[in-house]
Amino acid sequence: MTSGTTGEHRGVRKKAWPALSFVGLLLATTLLAAAFQAPARLDVMSSGGFTAAYLELSKAFSEQTGVVLDTVYGASMGGATSAIPSRLQRNEAADVVILAGEALALLVGSGQVVADSRVDLASSRIGMAVRHGTAIPNIRTIEAFTQTLLQTKSIAYSASASGTYLSTVLFPRLGIGEQIAHKSIRVVGERVGTVVARGDADIGFQQVSELLPIEGITYVGPIPDETQKITVFAAGVTTSAKDPDTAKRLIAFLSSPNAAPIITKTGMTPQLSIPSR
Repeated sequence: MTSGTTGEHRGVRKKAWPALSFVGLLLATTLLAAAFQAPARLDVMSSGGFTAAYLELSKAFSEQTGVVLDTVYGASMGGATSAIPSRLQRNEAADVVILAGEALALLVGSGQVVADSRVDLASSRIGMAVRHGTAIPNIRTIEAFTQTLLQTKSIAYSASASGTYLSTVLFPRLGIGEQIAHKSIRVVGERVGTVVARGDADIGFQQVSELLPIEGITYVGPIPDETQKITVFAAGVTTSAKDPDTAKRLIAFLSSPNAAPIITKTGMTPQLSIPSR
């Protein structure tokens, strides 16, 4: 009887071991998979005007959250292949877009960006620059600004929001649109400051935040207040976003009070806004 009972117990024990081993292996595999799980990733498209601030803020966001940001840069508008609307038209991957507010509104209208995801991040002014070492023009008043435009040999402006305003609204409003058309250069696919630094234009106009980082130029200052156009840079979640929740986390970080000092340092004014409706 005793030996029979012992045999039965051994049989149960032999049957239990494979089951326990399987459970242990399953648990180990699950833990290993969790340990090596790929970090969250976001595809981001950012306009040049917000780039200087974004470079610092995106690094801080990734360090704090572990989220990997795959970012491309381009103009808010225009037909350049690198422009954000062109990239989206080609169905390039994007979870978050950061660009001029008026351009973002068009993307909302076309169904490419979720309407209630828009958050204004910063406002920016148009500034002027000259090649380093050349004379600094007077642009403190409208009269002085206009004379500078008439007297200079060549003028460069961007193919994005600021340049569109200058060429289609401001220059005609000043009554000099036709007079300076022959010496105006619409810059596509690169920074206006780079064109000026090379000597391809005597003066250049772009968002202040896009001029400040460029070597080889001298930033003269913003154009007169009476002629100024304030551009608001905003972020939104695309309708094709693969991870909308993480995309919203990034936008919240970029619009937080902690981001304000970096935005200010790069020549813009933080908006610290709530989502636009």
